[in-house]
Amino acid sequence: MAKGNISLNSITPINEDFGRWYTDVVKNAELIDYSSVRGCVILRPYGYAIWENIQRIMDGMFKETGHENVYMPMFIPESLLQKEKEHVEGFAPEVAWVTHGGSEPLAERLCVRPTSETLFCDHYSRIVHSYRDLPKLYNQWCSVVRWEKSTRPFLRSREFLWQEGHTLHETSEEAVAETMQMLSIYQQVCEEYLRIPVIAGRKTDSEKFAGAESTYTVEAMMHDGRALQSGTSHYFGDMFARAFNIQFADRENKISYPFQTSWGVSTRIIGAIIMTHGDDRGLILPPAIAPTQIVIVPIAEHKEGVMDAVDKLSEELKGSYRVMVDRSDNSPGWKFAQHEMKGVPLRIELGPRDLEQNNCVMVRRDNLSKRVVSLEGIKDEIALEMAAIEDGLFEKALNNRLERTYECADYKTLAEHSKTNGFYKAMWCGSSECEEKLKEQLDISSRCIPFSQTEISFECVCCGKPAKHMVYWGRAY
Repeated sequence: MAKGNISLNSITPINEDFGRWYTDVVKNAELIDYSSVRGCVILRPYGYAIWENIQRIMDGMFKETGHENVYMPMFIPESLLQKEKEHVEGFAPEVAWVTHGGSEPLAERLCVRPTSETLFCDHYSRIVHSYRDLPKLYNQWCSVVRWEKSTRPFLRSREFLWQEGHTLHETSEEAVAETMQMLSIYQQVCEEYLRIPVIAGRKTDSEKFAGAESTYTVEAMMHDGRALQSGTSHYFGDMFARAFNIQFADRENKISYPFQTSWGVSTRIIGAIIMTHGDDRGLILPPAIAPTQIVIVPIAEHKEGVMDAVDKLSEELKGSYRVMVDRSDNSPGWKFAQHEMKGVPLRIELGPRDLEQNNCVMVRRDNLSKRVVSLEGIKDEIALEMAAIEDGLFEKALNNRLERTYECADYKTLAEHSKTNGFYKAMWCGSSECEEKLKEQLDISSRCIPFSQTEISFECVCCGKPAKHMVYWGRAY
C-alpha cells in the first residue's frame, strides 16, 4: 500500500480503543477534516454526500406529510430569546453571542441560533390570525451553534447541521399526533434506511427539551454498548404560544392559543452509522445512504476487452445504483482496502479470466463474502445482494443490542450490570431524586420510558417504592 494515504495499519482496532478507532475512521475515510476554529470540523465531500442522502430521504418524507421548508435568520435578539424563561435557561450555557457589528457595539446582543423556536414563534405571531391559518407545518435545514466544552466529530461540535421542524396546530390532539408522527418517521429512517434498530419512548422530565411539555426520542445502541439519542420530537402545548402572544380566532370566533411542536435530527446520526456498523477495516455504509453503492474494480485493465466490459457494466447499472469505476493506477489490493475503508456496500471485480466465463466477482462490504456471478442477469443478483447487506446490518446491530440489554429487578443487579456498557431495563418510581442518585452512584442516565412496557418488578430499583414505569438506562454519547 505504497500509494495513497489509506492503510489498515492507521486504524486502531475497534475493541482496543473505541474512541481512537472512531477518530481514525472519520479521518481516514475522508469524512471530515479539523478546521482552524476550535470545536468545528470541515465536512469533506464524502461526509457531506452521506448527509445529503439522509437529507434527501427525510425531506421527501416530510413533504409527503405536508411539511414545507423555510429558512429563518441565524441571529436571535436577546430580548426575543428571553421571552420563554425555561427555554433560555436550558440553552444559556451553550449560547454564542454577537456583540459588535463591524467596529460598532450592538444596541442589543444577538444570539447565534442554538435552535429556532423563538424565531418561529415570533414569525407565527405575525402571520397566524384565524383557525383557517392552521396548521403551520414548517421545517428548515440549517446549521446551529452550541458552545460545547468537549467536542467529537459528528457527535458534538460547536456548529453542526440539522433539520428542525416547527409546527403550529389548532388543537392539542393535532399537535400530539404531529409529535408522534414525526417520531415514527425518525424511527422509520433509522431502521429502514440506516439499518439501526432503535428504542422509541418518552424522555423523563429531567431529560426533556427545555420548554417542552414532553419530549419523545429514538435511542440507538452503538457497538460499544453506549446509547446515542438519534432523533427527538417535542410537544410544547401552548406555553410558547402564550409567551409569544400567538393568538387566533377559533371556530366560535373566540381568541385562542395554538399548540406547538418541534422535532429534529442532526449530523450526529452519521456518527451513529459509523459506531453501529463500522469494523476494523473502516466504515460500513447502508446502501440507501452510501455515496457510492457499487464500486467496479478492473483487474489487469490493460488487457484487451477489460475496460470495454467494465464501462458496459457501469452504464447498465447507473440507472439503478450510484456506481463508480476505480480507474486509478493503484494496485487492486490498495483499491480494495480504500473502498472497504470508505464503506462502499458492494465491490465488483472484473478481469480477463472473469470475462472468459462471462462472470464477475462480487464482494459484500459487511461480511467480506465473495461470490462469482454471471454477468447475465447481474442486476437481479445485485438486488438480492443489497437486500442481504441491509438485513445483515440490521440483524448484527439488533443482536448487539439484545446481547447488551439486561433486566435488573433490584439495585444490586443494576449496579453489577452497569459495570459494563449496555441498556439496563429497570423499574422507576418517577422521582427525579432516584434518577439523580443512579446518575451519581452508577454513572448512568435514563434513556427513555419505552412505549412498550414490561413489568420487571413492582418496586423502584432505587428506593423500593411502588414503580410507575420501566425505563431504559445507560451511558450515552
